[in-house]
Amino acid sequence: MAAADDDQQLLQKVHGLNDLELAALLSLIAREHCIISTTPEAVDELTEELRLIAARTFGLSSAVVSCHAHTTLDDFATALLLAPSPQVSSPSGGGSSTNNISNTGRSGSPFRPRHQPLQHHHHHDPSGTTTAGHYFLPKPGMLSRGLISPSTSTAGSQPLIAHVVLAKHLDRAPRAVQIQALELLRTRRIFTRTSVQTAPKQFLFITVLSATSGGRAHVTPHLNDFFYLAHWHDPEDGFDYLDEEYGAGDEGIPGGEDIYGISDDDAASTDSDTSVVKHRERGSSTFTPSFTDARRSFSQAKSEAVLPADPRQPDQPPVFTETEIALLAQLGRQVCLDVDVARYQMNIISFLRTHRAVGSGITPTATKHFEQLMRSLAPLHGLDYVTPSLVALAAKKVYLHRIKMVAPEKERSMQWGSELAAVEAILDGLGPEDVIDDVLSLVAAPH
Repeated sequence: MAAADDDQQLLQKVHGLNDLELAALLSLIAREHCIISTTPEAVDELTEELRLIAARTFGLSSAVVSCHAHTTLDDFATALLLAPSPQVSSPSGGGSSTNNISNTGRSGSPFRPRHQPLQHHHHHDPSGTTTAGHYFLPKPGMLSRGLISPSTSTAGSQPLIAHVVLAKHLDRAPRAVQIQALELLRTRRIFTRTSVQTAPKQFLFITVLSATSGGRAHVTPHLNDFFYLAHWHDPEDGFDYLDEEYGAGDEGIPGGEDIYGISDDDAASTDSDTSVVKHRERGSSTFTPSFTDARRSFSQAKSEAVLPADPRQPDQPPVFTETEIALLAQLGRQVCLDVDVARYQMNIISFLRTHRAVGSGITPTATKHFEQLMRSLAPLHGLDYVTPSLVALAAKKVYLHRIKMVAPEKERSMQWGSELAAVEAILDGLGPEDVIDDVLSLVAAPH
């Protein structure tokens, strides 16, 4: 009876999640990584919201990596790391420092320290002046003498990779940086000039991109295929935690308005057709801000009131503990997959691969992630078996970022004499979302 009550409480927690929290939860369950995109003007809000989700929903540390065309490998590796900090007790009962949240504020340190400043090595120049050494620039001869290694370094003095890495605009980074990101995801390690940094057990890499739709959010091909799922967040659906931080009555916002210039009572409730669960209700209404010229932007609001350096709430435990996430993962592995449902899944894959508008993207890795996501979704609905509707939902999330649209001149009917203008007219305006919807309408679901 007690176990049934615990399961019911866990389901209630799941049903209280919004789409962003659900995408992060599914990735943590599968120990995979994801792409989350939104409109260009809302990327900063999305990044801050994800940082708060990492801290308050999952109790995990976070680091923001802001990428651009001139990002170097050192810049990327440095931004992943948190400054060493003393052991603290986690809200879920752990005694390690793994729940220290990174300071993504305006600190000048490359490690964005929060609880303690980074202890740099010091060396003397010929003039006798003491200068602070860079983390990636060890003392002369240390590497050649083998004095720096993961085994000889003390854990308390070494910076650590954050549990949640938010790579903003990773698609703008040089190809070498994106390849380095792929190696980090594959091996869960990153090599610096002085040491080898290992990712923590709970590790989530979220690529935050700006795109007009989810099907337009991509990174380099091999890295793109490595991501488990993709989600496009409509700013009209709101940012729950940010609305709490800057909402009505917040001391940092004059006049009791939120950052969008609307009050809680004026916010309308919306439902997302692609959501697995509904949006979390904050008080008596669901926040759904909209962007207009008359409303203040997020950057303007931040000039009046900024988020705290540590977004955790020490007096409140995270919504999901590591134990609960592990339980959901175990339940997903025990889910039954009927042969008719498996056939439905394979038919969807076949139709996607042969669709005239698809150039590539229906890969073996995608098939593996497809089944994994189907199974992971079932326990979140209180089921121990996969339904056709869960298969359709998983297809929308797994293939959204993978499908690459074919160029009109390479569309297969061109081999049989089709006119280029006619093919261009057919493919005009089509995106991965349209292809997936078309396939789901063609493939008959089992009854």
